[in-house]
Amino acid sequence: MSFTVSGVHHVGLTVRDVRRSLDWYGRMFDLEPGPVNHGEGEALSRALQVDGVTLSFAMVQIGGTRVEFLQYHEPPGRDFDRTNGDVGSAHVCLEVDDVAAAYDDLTAKGAVFNAPPITLTDGAFAGSTWAYLRDPDGIQLEIWQSG
Repeated sequence: MSFTVSGVHHVGLTVRDVRRSLDWYGRMFDLEPGPVNHGEGEALSRALQVDGVTLSFAMVQIGGTRVEFLQYHEPPGRDFDRTNGDVGSAHVCLEVDDVAAAYDDLTAKGAVFNAPPITLTDGAFAGSTWAYLRDPDGIQLEIWQSG
């Protein structure tokens, strides 16, 4: 092999409104948004395999990883309608120091969780606690506390 993978630069999420997502993630997780950038043109359309693309994108830094939010102005995309069981579905898991405190704080800020936190009782991750929630576009997120 002539190259080395050194880490994950970013995880991309397509959203309905990049500014709404930056505001929501900033408010929920106390994240500082990066600048909003714009792109369009034939080369971008070819690279993304989306004809006539016009988009905006921005990133937030979470620890050593970035999350990129992409808003496709043209062509407009369909709303997210996947479950965790659908092929291609993904989620972003945020490691926290206290899931119970995060759950209470996020709920007070208006976050909607699928269910209260669950603590794993066996296996390699026994003692770890997690809970799933959704962002304003219905994208699944997870908070995780290692046991």
